[in-house]
Amino acid sequence: MTFRSRPLPPGVLTVGAVSFTVFAWASAFVSIRSAGAAYSPGALALGRLLAASVVLAVLLLVRRQGLPPREARRGILLSGVVWFCGYTVALNWGERLVDAGTASLLVNTGPILMALLAARLLGEALPPRLLAGMGVSFAGAVVVGLSMSSGDGGSTSVLGVVLCLLAAVAYATGVISQKPALSYGTPLQITAYSCLTGTVACLPFAGQLLSELPKAPASATLNMVYLGVVPTALAFTTWTYALARMPAGKLGATTYAVPAIVVLLSWALLGEVPAWLTLLGGVLCLAGVAVSRYAPRTPRTPVGDGGAGAGSPVTESPSPAHHSPAHTSPSRTSLSHTASHERHPS
Repeated sequence: MTFRSRPLPPGVLTVGAVSFTVFAWASAFVSIRSAGAAYSPGALALGRLLAASVVLAVLLLVRRQGLPPREARRGILLSGVVWFCGYTVALNWGERLVDAGTASLLVNTGPILMALLAARLLGEALPPRLLAGMGVSFAGAVVVGLSMSSGDGGSTSVLGVVLCLLAAVAYATGVISQKPALSYGTPLQITAYSCLTGTVACLPFAGQLLSELPKAPASATLNMVYLGVVPTALAFTTWTYALARMPAGKLGATTYAVPAIVVLLSWALLGEVPAWLTLLGGVLCLAGVAVSRYAPRTPRTPVGDGGAGAGSPVTESPSPAHHSPAHTSPSRTSLSHTASHERHPS
């Protein structure tokens, strides 16, 4: 007897992609703090993107995916320069000037900006449940940020705050730029060429990287490579996979789980026992994500002929899209075509 493995449902793959992305991005905060002690912000950004570009180029060759369509290149260029380059440099620099708690708090304004931009530029809805969940999660991020702050008056600089806010703006702008591009290219194409664009934009820091590389300890260099391979090459690919299948605002709300996961990782890996206030903030972050992600199921009501009695045949009413394919938007058609051809490469 032969058994055939059934493919996982698309919903399961999307949840897996989001979960991997959130965990990988949470680990990046710890690695940035470690590698940033030996590498300057620009050099660390370039080294991280170079490592990611190598991995993504190999994946492109293995999957035999060529250049992205012309229609996707504007979004790729903008996300590559603003998100992959600008966000990475700003965050690296900001984490040198403010503590990790403050940095995570400031960067977590990104999902709010993302939802507002998606509503304004992409026409996405802002349902009350999403807004409520984001409010709860943001309150949790504030609690985590305050509890993890050192409390030293000199630990937070105005420049560091501005840089982290710029990183949040770049993060939101990059996601909104990627969303339309995913209507034409695959998640791997959009991620790979955005990363390559960001690498080219960071080339002015090549001199710093070459001068700092021989002096840096091996642990810092390994952290830099890890940042390129896992939180960038793999996690950005799983992020774009999920972004092609759900609204940008709703997906952005899931990243509010990052501060809670950072607390758990620090507890498990570094032995840093969190205070009760930190745990409370983490619970609020996760609760807000749960609220924003929850969608009550509405049961399908069979619709019969007008005035059908108990003995009349009952048929299920098909959706309007079934009878009117002309009403299906091109972007959704392209996204369904993308979903059928692209899977998570890990």
